[in-house]
Amino acid sequence: MTNSHYRWVIVAAGGVLSCVAIGSMFSLPVFLQPIAHDTGWSVAGVSTAMTIGFLAMALTAMAWGSLSDRFGPRVVVLTGSVILTASLALASRMTSLTAFQLLFGLGVGGGIGAIFAPMMASVTGWFDTHRSLAVSLVSAGMGMAPMTMSPLAAQLVSIYDWRTAMLLIAALAAAVMIPVAFLVRRPPALERANAAASPGRGGQSDMSVGEALRSPQFIILVLTNVFCCATHAGPIFHTVSYAVSCGIPLIAAVSIYSMEGLAGMGGRLAFGLLGDRYGAKRILVLGLLVQAFGALAFSFVRELGAFYAVAAVFGFIYAGTMPLYAAIARENFPLRMMGTIIGGISMAGGLGMATGPLVGGLIYDGLGSYTWLYVGSWAVGLGAFLIAMTFRPFPKAKDQTVPAAA
Repeated sequence: MTNSHYRWVIVAAGGVLSCVAIGSMFSLPVFLQPIAHDTGWSVAGVSTAMTIGFLAMALTAMAWGSLSDRFGPRVVVLTGSVILTASLALASRMTSLTAFQLLFGLGVGGGIGAIFAPMMASVTGWFDTHRSLAVSLVSAGMGMAPMTMSPLAAQLVSIYDWRTAMLLIAALAAAVMIPVAFLVRRPPALERANAAASPGRGGQSDMSVGEALRSPQFIILVLTNVFCCATHAGPIFHTVSYAVSCGIPLIAAVSIYSMEGLAGMGGRLAFGLLGDRYGAKRILVLGLLVQAFGALAFSFVRELGAFYAVAAVFGFIYAGTMPLYAAIARENFPLRMMGTIIGGISMAGGLGMATGPLVGGLIYDGLGSYTWLYVGSWAVGLGAFLIAMTFRPFPKAKDQTVPAAA
C-alpha cells in the first residue's frame, strides 16, 4: 500500500492546477462583451475561440497522456502550464480575430489537455486506498474555478481594459501553475517498476498499449464517457436559455447554472467516498441512470424554484460521475500506460461535450422549443447506462503494478 503522505501533496497540486487552468480558459466568457465592444469582433467570432479550445482539449488529451507515460507527468504538466500561460498572454495582444482564436483556442485548450489526464493518471498511481476520493478531489479543482477565477476576471475587467485583465490572468496562472508543476512526481510503484525494468507481475501487466486500446474494457469506457458527456452537455449549455424562454429573468437564470456548479462540488466528494466504499463501477452505473432522468426532469419545470431543485440534483450527479472513470481505469489497466488510457477516455468525453451546444441549438432553431433536447439527453443517458452495464473488469488475479512499500 502507498502510505506516503506526499500523495496528498499530489492531490492538492492537481486540484490547484485544474482550478487555475480551467479558470483561465473560462475567463473568456467574462471578457466576451468587453472584447467584442473594444475590437468590433462579433460575439460568435470571439466565442469560437472557446469552441476551438474544447476541441483542442479533447484531441490532445491522449497524446499528452502518452507523453506523461513516457517522460513522467512533471515534464508534461510543466510544458502544458507554460504553453497555457504564454498563449493566454499572447492572445491578449492580438489585433486579428483569427490569430486570437488560434492562440486562445489551440494554445490554452491544448495546454489544459496537458494538465488533466496526466494529473489524474498520476494520482491514481499514488493511491491503493481512497482512490476514488483522491481523483474526485483533483476534479473538484475544476469545480472551484467558477467560484474563484471567474469572479477575479470580472473584478479585473471592471478596473482595467480586457487586454490588461487577460494579461494579469496569464501572469497569475504562470505564478501559480509553474511552481506547482514542480511538485508533481511519478507514483512510487511506477518508479520501482522502471528501476526493475518490469512494469508489474502477471496478467494484464504484460499487456501492450495496443492491446489495451483494443480491449473491450477500454472501448466500453470510451463509449460510456461519450454518451455520458453528450447527456449533460446540452442541459449544461442551454438551461439558462431555456429558463429565460420560460420567462425567468436573465440574472436569476444564470444563478441556476451557479446552483449546478455548487452542487457539483458536493457530488464529486460524495461519489468519491461512495466509489471507495461500494466500488467505482457500481456507483458510476447508478449515477448514469439517475443522470438520464435528471436531464429529462428539466423538460417538466417552468418556475425558478423547480429549476433550482432539478439543477441541484443534476449538477450533483453529473459532476460526481466524471472522476470515477479514472478510478475504474486504474483498477483495470497497468499503471505504466495510465496516462494514455485516461487521456483516451478524456478525449472521448470532450468529443461528447462538443455535441451539446450544437445539437441543442439545432433543436431549438428547428422546433422553437428545448423539450426534445432534454428528451434526447434522457435517451442518450439511458444509452450510457446500458453501455456501462456491459463493462466486465479484468480478473482480480491479474495484478497491475509492483506493490509499493508501506
